[in-house]
Amino acid sequence: MRPGGNGRAVTGPGPRARTRILPVADRGDAVPEEEVVRDHLGRTPPGLPPWLGYDEAGSLLFERITELPAYYLTRVERALLERHSAEVAELLGCGRIVELGSGSAKKTRLLLEGCLRLRPTSYLPIDVDRSMLASSGAALCAELDGLEVTGLWGRYEDGLDWLRAHAGGPLAVVFLGSTFGNAVREERGGLLREIARSLGPGDAFLVSADLDKDRETLEACYNDPPGDAAFAGFRLNYLTRLNDLYGAEFALDDFVPRARYNADTSTVEGRLVARADRAVPVPGLGVTVRVPRGGFLNVGYSVKFDEHGLAREVGAHGFDLQARWLDEDAGYGIFLFRRRGDG
Repeated sequence: MRPGGNGRAVTGPGPRARTRILPVADRGDAVPEEEVVRDHLGRTPPGLPPWLGYDEAGSLLFERITELPAYYLTRVERALLERHSAEVAELLGCGRIVELGSGSAKKTRLLLEGCLRLRPTSYLPIDVDRSMLASSGAALCAELDGLEVTGLWGRYEDGLDWLRAHAGGPLAVVFLGSTFGNAVREERGGLLREIARSLGPGDAFLVSADLDKDRETLEACYNDPPGDAAFAGFRLNYLTRLNDLYGAEFALDDFVPRARYNADTSTVEGRLVARADRAVPVPGLGVTVRVPRGGFLNVGYSVKFDEHGLAREVGAHGFDLQARWLDEDAGYGIFLFRRRGDG
């Protein structure tokens, strides 16, 4: 998918047309998507940026993943929000809620309900899947009286840049689904800098994170159970995207989708393991991807955090930890940070 276009807002369905979609990928200073994808493919091992997999097909496959029995993240996060959304909404303290990688926004609905009980609320989800923005925005507006939705169609950086150019008072940035862990530390640092630049002193950053745990639990969570292929389809969709967007000729049967936990980095790696030596040209990027037999393409990171390490990492970019909510096993948490006035 290539967010962009003529810049006109597209009004979606809803009881009072309270949802609209804005393309936000027309920044002149943005790093081109092609360059980002080429950079990831040139790494060792080669990889792909997470957002590439979230076209309409990828988003639907991910929704199936969230329903798998061993995929605990969505259920645990939803339970935390059901229990604490009123408290979280009060502490957020503002009526403009931005969400990074909003997807279906099913869990976010709980938070928005709490916000609407306290104040008029505008919801600004940022996502690369336009169809998901339109459908989730329309559903939220149909269910929640008084909510206004402005979907920002593009990558996180594009949406945050748009927000900086359209200042409108206090703001809260929300990053749910433990998606913060879907990047290496350097990439997380770059995103935190963008978030910090978009928030004023006292503004809130709400982020969820999966905490480190045993290999067996994590690998069961990130692999398909017998009889299902949601994870396999989601990971192979990255190759389909390369074929469609950049003229590559990856044969999906040449790769085996698999997730492995790397204890050295506390990271679950989503891999596409090559059945034999492969050298696949990608004409649209001017590169050839070489993967030896048993080697792999990395199509997903999921870093598992220590809660104190998370607080230090986010705090280094001008934030103070204000509150946290952990599940009963202290294996998953939602953390509320406040932007300091010194950065």
